Amino acid sequence: MASNSLNINNKTYNIDIKEGSTLLWVLREHLGLTGTKYGCGIALCGSCTVLVDGKPMRSCTLSLSGLKKDQKITTIEGLSENGDHPVQQAWVEAQAPQCGYCQSGQIMQAVALLAENPNPTREEIKMYMNGNLCRCGTYLRIVKAIEIAAEKTSVKT
Repeated sequence: MASNSLNINNKTYNIDIKEGSTLLWVLREHLGLTGTKYGCGIALCGSCTVLVDGKPMRSCTLSLSGLKKDQKITTIEGLSENGDHPVQQAWVEAQAPQCGYCQSGQIMQAVALLAENPNPTREEIKMYMNGNLCRCGTYLRIVKAIEIAAEKTSVKT
């Protein structure tokens, strides 16, 4: 067992967990933060995307030993308490989800995109979101939601 101190959604958690455990396992099974989904288990689908210091990371393959004590981890639950984050609101407005399984990972990837590039072009959105898969094929609605969020959060001059 290894002792880990993690900053998740602005709360500190001290966890004793088996060496080699992944962040996804800890989030879901030990902390009850089930918004982050298990999809493929090999970091290809993006369903497990969380932000680590603002950067999108695949939590299904991210070993706790690969995290530093002071890194800030944000899950879908940490974006807002009431679902009122601009990207979450845009998701609802665009009616982006169909089954919804991949959507927390899609949203976290989109949040990182807009933090890095507040006014992306459609092509930039497609390129940045390319690694997040949606079995229902709601890609056009996902792109539209990101465009809505960018429009609502950008500073008009």
